[in-house]
Amino acid sequence: MKRQNLDREWRFKLISTSPNQDIQSEYTVVDLPHDFSIIQKRDPHTLSGASNGFFPGGIGIYEKTLYAPVEWKGKKVILEFEGVYMNATVHLNNQLVARHPYGYTSFHCDLTPYLLYGQDNTIRVTVNNSALPNTRWYSGSGIYRHVWLMIGESVHITPWGVYVTTPNVSTECSTVHVKTTVENISEQPENIIIRSTLLTACGNVAAMDETNLYVPSKNTAEAQQDLIVSPANLWSIENPYLYTLKSEVIKDRKVIDSTETRIGIRSISFDPQNGFQLNGVPIKLKGGCVHHDCGLLGAAAYDRAEERKVELLKANGFNAVRCAHNPPSPAFLDACDRLGLLVIDEAFDCWREGKNPNDYSVYFEDWWQKDMASMVLRDRNHPSIIMWSTGNEIIERDGRSEGYIYARKLADFIRSLDNTRAITNALCALWDDTAVKALKAKLGDLPEDYDVWGEVTKEFAEPLDVVGYNYLLQRYESDGKKFPGRIICGTESFPREVFDIWSTIEDLPYVIGDFVWTALDYLGEAGIGHVWYNGENSFLGKYPWHQAFCGDIDICGFKRPQSYYRDCVWGIAKAPYIAVYKPEYYGKEADISRWGWPDVVSSWTWPGFEGKPTRVDVYSMDSEVELILNGKSLGRKPAGKPNRYIASFEVIYEPGILEAVGYNEKGIETSRTVLKTAGKPAAIRLTPDRNRLNAKFGDLSYVTVEVLDAEGNVVHNADTNIYFTASGVGSVLAVGNGNPVSEEMYVGNQRKVYHGRAMVVVRANGEAGNIILTASAEGIPSAQIIIEVN
Repeated sequence: MKRQNLDREWRFKLISTSPNQDIQSEYTVVDLPHDFSIIQKRDPHTLSGASNGFFPGGIGIYEKTLYAPVEWKGKKVILEFEGVYMNATVHLNNQLVARHPYGYTSFHCDLTPYLLYGQDNTIRVTVNNSALPNTRWYSGSGIYRHVWLMIGESVHITPWGVYVTTPNVSTECSTVHVKTTVENISEQPENIIIRSTLLTACGNVAAMDETNLYVPSKNTAEAQQDLIVSPANLWSIENPYLYTLKSEVIKDRKVIDSTETRIGIRSISFDPQNGFQLNGVPIKLKGGCVHHDCGLLGAAAYDRAEERKVELLKANGFNAVRCAHNPPSPAFLDACDRLGLLVIDEAFDCWREGKNPNDYSVYFEDWWQKDMASMVLRDRNHPSIIMWSTGNEIIERDGRSEGYIYARKLADFIRSLDNTRAITNALCALWDDTAVKALKAKLGDLPEDYDVWGEVTKEFAEPLDVVGYNYLLQRYESDGKKFPGRIICGTESFPREVFDIWSTIEDLPYVIGDFVWTALDYLGEAGIGHVWYNGENSFLGKYPWHQAFCGDIDICGFKRPQSYYRDCVWGIAKAPYIAVYKPEYYGKEADISRWGWPDVVSSWTWPGFEGKPTRVDVYSMDSEVELILNGKSLGRKPAGKPNRYIASFEVIYEPGILEAVGYNEKGIETSRTVLKTAGKPAAIRLTPDRNRLNAKFGDLSYVTVEVLDAEGNVVHNADTNIYFTASGVGSVLAVGNGNPVSEEMYVGNQRKVYHGRAMVVVRANGEAGNIILTASAEGIPSAQIIIEVN
């Protein structure tokens, strides 16, 4: 079917905010993807509270005019929504076309019966995210992913109708098996030809096959073909080679429909002796969990924003990602295919038993099959996906509410759609004594050492190929003996346990990897990674906390201290990292969340604390580390793996130069890191991640903003307010920083720096030319960059 993007120029009106406060709003013109939560002020009284980052929800209406030419008569016309959060109702010309409750799965709307040909038609989408709380993290609201118009002849390939597997894989000769589903909406049966052509990355034909297919009237039929590829380029993390499969429907020697699918030829396997293997090579999964939001953009899933997330993960040593806890955008998976990142694609955070009053549990029984099918049918051609996850920390894991039955139902249903990948589910510890009470009622008093978790989750785990363990490191070794043959994956882990986790994973072949919570920081679950000093004892932060503050990489994409430590554990660190504890808290006991990290900053600028003590940790792979302050050695201390990659020093603060020098086992210097005390703010530096954009609408440049002193050092303690203007063929889409408690908005033209840095996101408006971005602040010369768009 022909696909046409429908992202531009929707009329939008916000008619209610949560908690259900009606507002008088006029229609404005917006472009998709669009998130109407991120553009509202955070509300300390919102019913979803810290879980949703104190962002409001509400009800919004989107409208668009669609002209239907007479030539569309007899054709199939479909709308595809990649993601609408949540409770979407779609009307065409005031006729109800579709409802879709789940906010994370893609869905199709058949417009064919309702179109008025030769005239304008009105599409109206009502998005209802007013029933709060309905999520445990920031969801966003609205049509936050792409919308596509799909037009097909009376005989056409159905949406998601091409299914590719690679049953035989080798570089010498591989088999690509293709199933193509074709629909015939006409009154007459049709005899057609399905032609499948596999093209190399250079566009050359690698293999081709033509098959005759009879398609009954008002029905579908499936063609099956084997394409032999010799030689074959295999898809891998290091070489993510992609072919293009061109699928064509031929009638009377004329191509009447076609579609293209990017595929990778690769094999995957899982077993307790060899763990996970890609193309026959064992690989430990260096993974991280990632929510769907795009940081400063809220939930708005711009293609470049999704691609950048994958780039950040790859650049920081990750080879795998777990999509928590819902299917991601197609653009994210496309980037994983293109850049070489392995994926766990996850369906749900809850089943019949809910975690919030208005979450997906309200819809699960009626919708789980449709939403599971949406995930698998849409995503099953992505070579990056190695596991399907049926859920996260499902309450029914102890067997309650038919949990064992549903565990098998969901796993079996996935296998009916795709049996080429492993199926997992992320299990955590039991949250209450329901299972204990049930066991006591059945068995009487339990022995003191009775393994309640192991016994009650055993049947839940039976349908799984890989059992996901959330925060259960202590069970890895014992469960390998208790459940011989079980393959374990650490689907969530605490950042500070990375040393012990990775040491254990390297020793146990049946534990295939680890996924830290989280790789990228996110909105919502505000303050889960907190460090308290005031005796506060709460799971999440109070307003104005709005970021989780637990990611290896912060919401702007800047590395946080735990990411530098992980570099040491994974053996990819280039130099020592100097982690300085804030002097104002010296001697005070810190309450660090289990998802948190010590309150350290890589800075030697602490005005007002001259002569005061602090602690400095140096993260280093080197055998030994020396700390030098203003040319004077503060001593050498052992580091490296035997010392958990940390050398600690007590230091009296004095301004100047702090150096960490790494030495190998022979005492030879291998690396050096230098921190300099910064002076007063004197300049602004703008550094775009891309200084050349595509002229299509929605391409983005992420511009790092830094406040510098006269010598070019970043002024860590600056909180300068920076104002931004963009002229030319683009605009400022978002502004932000890594401050988890800021009350500033992510839309607008100003933002304070945090630790001397901020970020501004610039969007191309669809024309060629230049974008001129200017940053200015009181008392500092303004800075300017030019971004080319062509």
